[in-house]
Amino acid sequence: MEKTDCIVIGAGVVGLAIARALAMAGREVVIIEAEDAIGTHTSSRNTGCIHAGINYVPGSLKSRLALRGKELLYEYAATHGVGHRRCGKMIVATNDAQTEKLEAHRLKAESNGLFDLRMLDAGEVREMEPELVFKGVLYSPSSGIVDAHDLMLALLGDAEAHGASLALRSPVIKGRAIEGGIELSIGGKEQTTIQCNLCINAAGIGAQGIARTIDGIPENTIPGQVLVKGCFFVLRGKAPFSRLIYPLPDAHHQAVHVSPDMGGQMRFGPDTEDVDKIDYWVDPARASFFYDAARLFWPDLKDGDLEPGYAGIRPKTNPGRAADNDFIIQGPDVHGVDGLIALYGIESPGLTSSLAIGEYVAGLAKGA
Repeated sequence: MEKTDCIVIGAGVVGLAIARALAMAGREVVIIEAEDAIGTHTSSRNTGCIHAGINYVPGSLKSRLALRGKELLYEYAATHGVGHRRCGKMIVATNDAQTEKLEAHRLKAESNGLFDLRMLDAGEVREMEPELVFKGVLYSPSSGIVDAHDLMLALLGDAEAHGASLALRSPVIKGRAIEGGIELSIGGKEQTTIQCNLCINAAGIGAQGIARTIDGIPENTIPGQVLVKGCFFVLRGKAPFSRLIYPLPDAHHQAVHVSPDMGGQMRFGPDTEDVDKIDYWVDPARASFFYDAARLFWPDLKDGDLEPGYAGIRPKTNPGRAADNDFIIQGPDVHGVDGLIALYGIESPGLTSSLAIGEYVAGLAKGA
């Protein structure tokens, strides 16, 4: 029977940030990951956006961790050589009816403690993004982009430098609550059983499934799960925009966002599709939606300029908007299991919040 101090289940960006925080606090940490590489699911299948913290429920855990995480992430990326750019984001009204909604977004940002958003006049917009067609623009200067893979490698490097170890191809088969901690049966090449004083379930879209394999966790503390797939299409050729472009949706159109990556390639998406299993195929036929949505603010987009890119799955706990759903981070005070901290519903802005989540969980771990 092997024993260790801490096990972190899941080597996505959140799990790695938690492992780093625990290792830097002096804990012995083992990270276990079912896949053959780090960050193969949600962490690598998103926009790579650093969110400013605009549109969340004021005072919610998501709002607080996004704002704290943004500042930590910019500082961390700058000091650890992680590719990033504070490019800014334009929130765009594409028709007259939407323009009054821009002020509501600015006020919502202020209610979350964010005071740097401002309305741009037409001349400013044309100077900054000459190809954008708009009726009004609200500008967020602290939004940006980050290379998620660079970030995960840096977090893993920090964790390992402080003694953490990573075990790939190590799925959790089952577990149980024991006196003083958690016991897990780990699959892979050779099945093993390991006991730990502290177990962090940071498995993303797999978190609920893992929780149900651990005897002793009350079923009523495990939230539901809704899998929402989002597809991205990428632009062939030169990018028309240098900033994040977020058009407002309306009753007739679902908005499609535009995000550059660190290499300069422009991505359109994600769209939304409820699914009942993990499936990352991008149907080329979905392109028609992307063309229609993108031409509301960039009518020069030509047929054939978009090609299927990639897809991701949001680990949602209910069907509502990401901005309205809070992060769920449970300690023993919620589920009654000593030595267990469980994370659910860490969808957008999980990447932005990752370092703050690590900080927060390390604080909870002192009393878990």
